[in-house]
Amino acid sequence: MEEAKQSVVSEFIFRGLCDSRELQKFLFLPFSALYLMTVLGNLFVAFLTITDSHLHSPIYFLLANLSFVDFCFSSVTTPKLTTDFLKDNKTISFGGCMSQILCVHFFGGGEMVLLVTMAYDHCVAICKPLHYSSIMNRQKCIWLVLTSWIIGFVHAASQLAMILDLPFCGPRIVDSFFCDIPEVIKLACTDTHTQRILINADSGVLATTCFILLLISYTYILVTVRLSSKDGTSKALSTCTSHITVVVLFFGPCIFTYLWPPSITWVDKFLAVFYTVITPLLNPAIYTLRNKEIKNAIKRLIS
Repeated sequence: MEEAKQSVVSEFIFRGLCDSRELQKFLFLPFSALYLMTVLGNLFVAFLTITDSHLHSPIYFLLANLSFVDFCFSSVTTPKLTTDFLKDNKTISFGGCMSQILCVHFFGGGEMVLLVTMAYDHCVAICKPLHYSSIMNRQKCIWLVLTSWIIGFVHAASQLAMILDLPFCGPRIVDSFFCDIPEVIKLACTDTHTQRILINADSGVLATTCFILLLISYTYILVTVRLSSKDGTSKALSTCTSHITVVVLFFGPCIFTYLWPPSITWVDKFLAVFYTVITPLLNPAIYTLRNKEIKNAIKRLIS
């Protein structure tokens, strides 16, 4: 009896997006296509910004890093989700589950900080154009990117540490398609009220801080450009629309998932698909379709 109490779950079972086998088989091709487009789109943007000398500026250096992070972020969950559509038994080892948690929060946390860094770059470029080159020099850009990776890792490690401290000895069915902390923590064989508060506080502080910094940056941009030209508002919105769209697409589902108390299974799954599958796909499309310099770089590459 004592041994049974101390036994540890060696693997978890994903419930997946739905219960219908026919629907799961149908979803295999669309999600495979989505992941392929995500990989090709993000790696293409990264390749283009690295190889085209006209794109060797701070904003495109940051954009290349964002594309790489999106590629990694999507690769943590989407391949497993896609292959599981064809499986009856959707299992993942305990170590694999913990690795997913670490990587999702590592790349997710890093992307949040990277988006703030890109907003800072926009702010300097629009509000202090004469000092842009000296402020956003190469060394500073590298440090800003390294900072985003470091903060992402610290955030992920703190989340994982709180999960690893919990005993898992009984239930092992995760009502999701990947090891999302809110679902995994439900399976712990102990009271997790304190851990839930700490985990939500950790994610909430990072997400809210980044979101507030983004709001401050873009408010400052809008006010500055509005005061300096007659059609300032339209120019500011035109310049920053792509980045603002990406910010809303990324932060919206994350904030709703971790800070909204009620949990509705189908809503949680929809939001999880949105920020792990759809957003990494949309980011390169948004920047490519609305950016003249990237369009010109594509023309130079083709010609």
